[in-house]
Amino acid sequence: DAKDLDVPHNVPFVALGTALLWFGWFGFNGGSALASSSTAVAAAVNSEIAGSVALFLWLAIEWIRNGRPGLVGLCVGAVAGLATVTPLAGFVQPWAAFVTGICATLVCYACCELRKKLGFDDALDVWGVHGMGGFVGTVLLGILADPQECSEATKAPKYCVNAGTVVRSGEQLGKQLAAAVLCAVYSFFVTLALLKVMNAIIPLRPDDESVRGSLDKAEHGEEAYTPTKAYTQELPKMHGISVDA
Repeated sequence: DAKDLDVPHNVPFVALGTALLWFGWFGFNGGSALASSSTAVAAAVNSEIAGSVALFLWLAIEWIRNGRPGLVGLCVGAVAGLATVTPLAGFVQPWAAFVTGICATLVCYACCELRKKLGFDDALDVWGVHGMGGFVGTVLLGILADPQECSEATKAPKYCVNAGTVVRSGEQLGKQLAAAVLCAVYSFFVTLALLKVMNAIIPLRPDDESVRGSLDKAEHGEEAYTPTKAYTQELPKMHGISVDA
């Protein structure tokens, strides 16, 4: 059922997975500097800012639209901010990470809603959050990176995050956009080809009967969870009538 595509298997597991991802993202973005340097610190700080801003805004949007906040939406928003800031975490100032968190929320939320409307089966919002978030972050680097005065490492001011590397300019924006489009097109066609080959060997989609029944039973021959019965308690008879709770 298309309405069940966004129902998580286990909400606490979603929260736990998000927490583990967020913790690991500090090593992923900060560790990309390959040294315990100011650039590594900036990348970690920017990751925290973008993730927090996107988390808050996603939560606010769901609260306004649905009348209440949701834990799953909170987690998706955090991942959207982290995924979007990744391409530029080590090249921008904290204020730029804040802007990135806002852009991440607006773009990724819109993409997720579009995916729902089109009925695409994207269980983890890989396209709407990771794909489009990464695309937007890659392009934003050409706009939000440090200014031209940071282009020369020897003459750059002390505030520059990663002097002598990437600075914002129209030329850099064009390069980032071209690279993002090229990677998106390449990934699409290579993934499609691989899936076609895999599907020819082992069908990727289970048959309808297995989907309606138990995929665990059909694919693995056993259930992931022990079936449980509703708890009932037999109460004392009252006036000759047995009442079950």
